[in-house]
Amino acid sequence: MTGPSAGRGGPHAEQYDVLLVEDDDGDALLVEELLHDTDLPYTLTRCHTAAEAHRALAAGPVDCVLLDLHLPDASGVETIQTIQADTHAAIIVLTGLDEPRAGVDSLAFGAQDYLVKGKVEPDLMQRAVRYAVQRKQVELASAALQIGKLRAEENARLERGLLPEPLLSSPAVTASSRYYPGRAQALLGGDFLDVVQTDDGQVHAIIGDVSGHGPDAAALGVCLRIAWRALTLGGHRNQHLLHLLEQIHIAERAGSDLFTTCTLITLDPKTATLTLHLAGHHEPLLATSDGTRQVEAAHGIALGIAPGLGDWPATTLALPADGALIAYTDGLIEGFADGTGARLGVDGLLNIIGTLHTPDPGTHLDLLISRTRALNADRHTDDLAVLRLDWRMAGQPARAQSS
Repeated sequence: MTGPSAGRGGPHAEQYDVLLVEDDDGDALLVEELLHDTDLPYTLTRCHTAAEAHRALAAGPVDCVLLDLHLPDASGVETIQTIQADTHAAIIVLTGLDEPRAGVDSLAFGAQDYLVKGKVEPDLMQRAVRYAVQRKQVELASAALQIGKLRAEENARLERGLLPEPLLSSPAVTASSRYYPGRAQALLGGDFLDVVQTDDGQVHAIIGDVSGHGPDAAALGVCLRIAWRALTLGGHRNQHLLHLLEQIHIAERAGSDLFTTCTLITLDPKTATLTLHLAGHHEPLLATSDGTRQVEAAHGIALGIAPGLGDWPATTLALPADGALIAYTDGLIEGFADGTGARLGVDGLLNIIGTLHTPDPGTHLDLLISRTRALNADRHTDDLAVLRLDWRMAGQPARAQSS
């Protein structure tokens, strides 16, 4: 946001950087004399053409532009918009005595004020510059608030689509999840997850990551997450389910370069087994009373890499009576681990988990993410999503859920 800069009177003294865009030397001299007779602390740069003004604005910030609308290379109120494209500075249009409508039209095109040449006194010039800059600051602040509001609303809509409430009916299994966008105040990316429990008691989960960032990746992630839930509740399973998701991925993706990695998880409390299908995704972690380790599982290619040719073998594990599965996207491990430039990786993640001793799943995820983000120190900007499934079999009470 632009604003009066610090002047020679000290770090808190206002200083106005003024750009005068005027090709007539006589009119330019008049403006210079008017500014000289004000009490404004200012610096003045003069340009003769719109092209010179563009270069001056690119060279550094300006608080106020005094703009003549009749330049050798630009004319009319449209000149205001060409100048606005290069700056957040306030614009005061300089009109002639024979242009009664030009000033009013200038305001409609985005200028903060206008002055009629030959009818300006130093006091009027001083007030015009100061108030125009203040009005511009208010406009920019209001626009920023509106953008923030719209971003928050869009984030909320996308988050509901990417990270829905789990559909769990059995107290033996609980789900906890966390999501962080890769950049401060960024829109959600393409990371998504979901958990549902079907009538046969099986708990099904997915965690995935659409390549790229921004609305296209997020929209595709929402589409895949919703499709997965509908297909899973409709009875589709395993490789067949992944083939259907790949068809949807191809049909809905905005560009042919987008692909999706994901992990399908099926937890069966009756048989105490866990089945995994990895589509370009890394293995989850299994946490038990003996510690935490990475699961050894078979791999398949990401969705969209080789449409129709994917093969995603199943890996089935016997479940301990009490434990947790932690599945995550790349953003959790691809950040930096220290000042040497080394990545955290799975080993670094396991080392962090070894230092965490809290029984609450949600608190565990919060501590895990905060540690990884502190080590990374914002040097890596990928989104991250984490899903933790906790279970207690043999009639033991389940751990409290934290969402």
